Amino acid sequence: MQTIGQQLINGLSLGSIYALLALGYTMVYGIIKLINFAHGDIYMLGAFWGYYVINVLHVNFIVALLSAMVFCALVGVVIEAVAYRPLRHSPRITALITAIGVSFLLENGMSYLFTANTRNFPQVIKTTTWHFAGMHISNIQVLILGTACLLMLILELIIKRTKMGKAMRAVSVDPTAAQLVGINLNHTISFTFALGSAMAGAAGVLIGLYYNSIDPLMGMTPGIKAFVAAVIGGIGSVPGASLGGFIIGLLETGVQAIGLSAYKDAVVYVVLIVILLVLPAGIFGKNVKEKV
Repeated sequence: MQTIGQQLINGLSLGSIYALLALGYTMVYGIIKLINFAHGDIYMLGAFWGYYVINVLHVNFIVALLSAMVFCALVGVVIEAVAYRPLRHSPRITALITAIGVSFLLENGMSYLFTANTRNFPQVIKTTTWHFAGMHISNIQVLILGTACLLMLILELIIKRTKMGKAMRAVSVDPTAAQLVGINLNHTISFTFALGSAMAGAAGVLIGLYYNSIDPLMGMTPGIKAFVAAVIGGIGSVPGASLGGFIIGLLETGVQAIGLSAYKDAVVYVVLIVILLVLPAGIFGKNVKEKV
């Protein structure tokens, strides 16, 4: 039972980071039906931003987190305006290939500018470990889980209670009708990219604290896993993305706990296949019929 409890704590901490990443995927897809494969690399940029502001400017964790969110939000808006907006009315495959291209550009650009070497993320918070019922819980794990849950709650309030949130929901249902009632499509889509990218930036700083290492290619695998989390929860569903992230985190730590660390990535994709066979639209997704 102690092992199960310990892995549950580890899984929730890791899953909360996947959940933040998955939210960006699901929001962008819900608005413009685009899988933004560059999203994982925005998370990488957030980690590097946190690394440099802590090392160079000697700021605390809160300032590093908030500044990374602002920086990544701006990057997300620029990427949408430059790479995706001109292709909005093009075939979906064109936008998808562009997203992959942006991803490679960010990865290789960072590798060229800062080398591909792994860097130790500065431990701006002193680690304290509490022992409870045979389990080890660190203040870093509590901080990561608490911060992620707070950000997800704020995001849910923005979507449900604000004017821009209502505009996002309207655009996701029918962009043409939303424009007819006076909603600015470009501003709404840019705001969606900013929100999703801010969540990715926060996840980057949190993962730096969690694993204590960052590199220019760190966004590739977590980005794909976060996409899997969004699909499992139901692509386009914000609660589904959060749930999917926690499921992936618990799965990954559970597989490691039973000595199958080499297969932790494979298990994630096997579960994806099984869930899609049973629930093609994901856990919270809705089957939508399209007229031909």
